[in-house]
Amino acid sequence: MANVTDLQTKYSKLAQEYSKLRAQNQVLKKGVVDEQANSASFKEQLKQRDQSLRKQEQEMDSLSFRNQQLAKRVELLQEELASKADSPSQHGLETQSVFDEDLQKKIEENERLHIQFYEADEQHRRQEAELMTRLQELEKESEQHQAVVDGLTAKYMETIGRLQSDKARLEVKAQTLEREAKECRMRTEECQQQLRRCQSELNRQVKQSSSVIQEKVPFNDTKFGDYNSLNVPPHNRRHQLKARDLSGQALSFIQDLVAALLNFHSYTEQRVHIYPLDSSIEPISPLNQKFSQYLHENAAYVRPLEDSCLQLHQSITEDTVTVLETVVKLKSFADNFSSYTHFLQKILPYQLKSLEEECDTPLCTAALTAKNQELQSDIKRVTSVFEKLQSYIYLLSLPSVRQDAMPQSSTSAVFTQLAACLHSLHDAIKEMSKHYNQKAGLEQDLPTITQKLCTTTECLLGSLGSLTSSTGKIATFFSNNLDFFTSSGYSPRGSTVPLNPLQAESMLANKKKAAAYIHAIKKARPQSVPYKEALSNRRILTSSTESREGLTQQVHQSQEKIARLEQEKEHWLLEAQLGKVRLEKENQRIADLETQLAAALGGSPYSQPAAASTLAQSHEEAEKEQKPAGRETTLCTSLVGMLCTTPTVEHMGDEESREQLIKTHYMARVGELTTQLQISDSKAVHFHSECRALAKRLAIAEKSRETLSEEVKLANQNITRLQDELATTKRSYEDQLSMMSDHLCSMNETLSKQREEIDTLKLGSKGNAKKNKGR
Repeated sequence: MANVTDLQTKYSKLAQEYSKLRAQNQVLKKGVVDEQANSASFKEQLKQRDQSLRKQEQEMDSLSFRNQQLAKRVELLQEELASKADSPSQHGLETQSVFDEDLQKKIEENERLHIQFYEADEQHRRQEAELMTRLQELEKESEQHQAVVDGLTAKYMETIGRLQSDKARLEVKAQTLEREAKECRMRTEECQQQLRRCQSELNRQVKQSSSVIQEKVPFNDTKFGDYNSLNVPPHNRRHQLKARDLSGQALSFIQDLVAALLNFHSYTEQRVHIYPLDSSIEPISPLNQKFSQYLHENAAYVRPLEDSCLQLHQSITEDTVTVLETVVKLKSFADNFSSYTHFLQKILPYQLKSLEEECDTPLCTAALTAKNQELQSDIKRVTSVFEKLQSYIYLLSLPSVRQDAMPQSSTSAVFTQLAACLHSLHDAIKEMSKHYNQKAGLEQDLPTITQKLCTTTECLLGSLGSLTSSTGKIATFFSNNLDFFTSSGYSPRGSTVPLNPLQAESMLANKKKAAAYIHAIKKARPQSVPYKEALSNRRILTSSTESREGLTQQVHQSQEKIARLEQEKEHWLLEAQLGKVRLEKENQRIADLETQLAAALGGSPYSQPAAASTLAQSHEEAEKEQKPAGRETTLCTSLVGMLCTTPTVEHMGDEESREQLIKTHYMARVGELTTQLQISDSKAVHFHSECRALAKRLAIAEKSRETLSEEVKLANQNITRLQDELATTKRSYEDQLSMMSDHLCSMNETLSKQREEIDTLKLGSKGNAKKNKGR
């Protein structure tokens, strides 16, 4: 059932990842559509700019034409002034001066307009060239984005197909596991019934053994402590089943804790690569590089916790005696927990310095600085609590390593302190999760926040939530079962001295030997034969031995008779064939006679009854003639070894009738025996072929079972490999999506700037056109 739940959780995770990838794909498609719309708007703006440029060229041509007209008019005015220059009148001089001033103003204004027009034309051409180059660059970038989006879409489709195939395979596997679970439930019911029978039998045996021990055992070793410590303690099955159940629950909680720690360290590593500096844009600081390198090694310290806890759970069975002195696998778990604690101590200064770097960024507000300082204190507190836990777990693992490592009176105190320390760990992680949530809320208000950082922060907060939940479950579980952990458990009768590791090992060996001895002496005795039946069997055996030679002779005679009967059988088969041929000839002759008689009597109307009577007589005569002919020509060999012939047609006598009856009887008996022999031979051949077929099917079933077991192993390996590939693919896709989102943001900013520039150019060109028209 645990495998079914694991498969269901894996399937739900895969479905969540599929929905995330699908949503991100929709975002990318929307960005591509926006880019295409922007490109179309740019093309439209370029067309409008071309139209405005043509209008300005036309206006320039009209201005040049007007300038030419003005130049011609000025020339005419100059000629008129030259012709009127000889007139001495004062009015002519004044008029000439007015015309000269107007002409000078017109010339200056014309030059100024020419200069402005040339400058505006040059600026327009330069801006048009820049916009054309920018448009070409944007089209290239749009094509590149479209290619990237197509590649990502193809990858997403491949991932979706692979996930769908994995889903179908997992559904098939879930169905098989459900069938196996049903079979296991049926087996469990059968085992429970057997267990009830065994319990009743064990109760009976215990009563009998206790009475035997009280009556027969001359030496009581429970009076001496050294000897009593080697005795097998009374097996408390309820205590052992409870220990097995609690170890299974602890294993599930440790697995959840390991998964939460892995996610927390991995997402912390991703955040270091994104904030305060994005490693995809510029290199991060050496401190964060070293911190990321250490965080990348977290699986080497976290995974062994789950493996050692699994080994500890597997070492606790119903047949073992579970106390601190016998739980040897607890030492490996304590060592792995100590290595993880050292890992936390190693990354602690880098964690604190990384938070200080975040505080040193220019956009870090005072509230964010305060939250970072609170997180620093939370991280220190969590690390110190892990150090305390490591100390208590190490103390609990000492009794299985050496004798008198920890007094038994101190065990309950250690367990109590361990429970309090687990609650402290839950409170510390809960506080850190709360501060991280507050910090994420403050970071949302920053102007430089990216979608990539938001996604990573959300994942980090989710891992902190699962870490808080798992630590709370562990603390509650340990507090609820503290009475069981602090109970005395096993100890030999009448002994107050705890077991040391060597005595525990010797005690378990003695327990196995005692169980083997009890099993050996409890073998069922073979059933005995009664005395009278044995005497009768003895007489029969003696008589059969004495008459063995006679039986051997009878067997030889029977074999000879069987061979002779086989020869006679072949002879009678030939005779039957000859008789069949003769019968066919006689039938043919009778048919010929009937035709001749019908031809001879066919003319008279009253000849039919006579013909019928004649035909019946001819049949009788034919039969009478056939019988003597057969007996005269056939040599009959009887089964009693006599040769007889029948030369006459008279009725058979008593001897011949008796011989005939004996012959028919033995022939029927031989036929029955032959039939039975053939049936037995066919049954033997059939059974032999069935046995061979069953043997082949058994071999094929064994091979198929081996291949299926190998396929199951390969399937489990493929599942783990696919999970790792899915995790790496997920991370790479998240990185790519964050990069694409950042790039789209930058593209939107550049496009908005270009739109503003285009709007300003349009306004400038419209103002110039209005000025030119006014002039």
